[in-house]
Amino acid sequence: MTDTRGVRPFQSSEEYLVAMKEDLAEWLNGLYDLDVTPERFMESLDTGTVLCNHANRVRIIAEQFEADHVIRHGRRFSPGFRVPVWEVHFNRQARAGSFFARDNIHNFIRWCNELGVLDCLMFETEDLVSRKNEKHVILCLLEIARRGAKFGMAAPILVQFEQQIDREIARDEEGGGDAVGEHEPPAIMVYGPSRQVVTNDLKSLDEMAT
Repeated sequence: MTDTRGVRPFQSSEEYLVAMKEDLAEWLNGLYDLDVTPERFMESLDTGTVLCNHANRVRIIAEQFEADHVIRHGRRFSPGFRVPVWEVHFNRQARAGSFFARDNIHNFIRWCNELGVLDCLMFETEDLVSRKNEKHVILCLLEIARRGAKFGMAAPILVQFEQQIDREIARDEEGGGDAVGEHEPPAIMVYGPSRQVVTNDLKSLDEMAT
């Protein structure tokens, strides 16, 4: 199992949220050469352009991954969910609070719904427009990151750590075998310098934030 020596526990769900927001900001910056900061996290997303662009990127990567999987294994990859095949249309020049920003966010939420993201992890259009309900925006993005990682996309460090624990638990339950099957998630892809991951148990990140 993972060596937890030197791991500092968070003292509250608010601390978890701060860590998640910092991690997501770094993740988005690494993927798209942005300048998202934890302090301006909601402001950086409130036009919906970053979110819609990421949704389309997930779709493209998933299509490429699934095509390669068919060639290698002779069958389709089965991640347990379906990535919508349609392109998320959005206005790249949308201004915060405008009709176009609301439409962008609405289109992203519709994409998330078709992706199968649970309602308890979702936010509403007005939440992002008004820069409120930050927790659910964070939890939604973490879930999207988890799903994208199944197709080889870079994931936030906290999600990588969560997946590492899941793999180690699965190996222990299977008797310590190291065999890698065709349904094994792709290798962890780091988008930037690794840093210490802070946690205090094996709960999911969603549970930590509640």
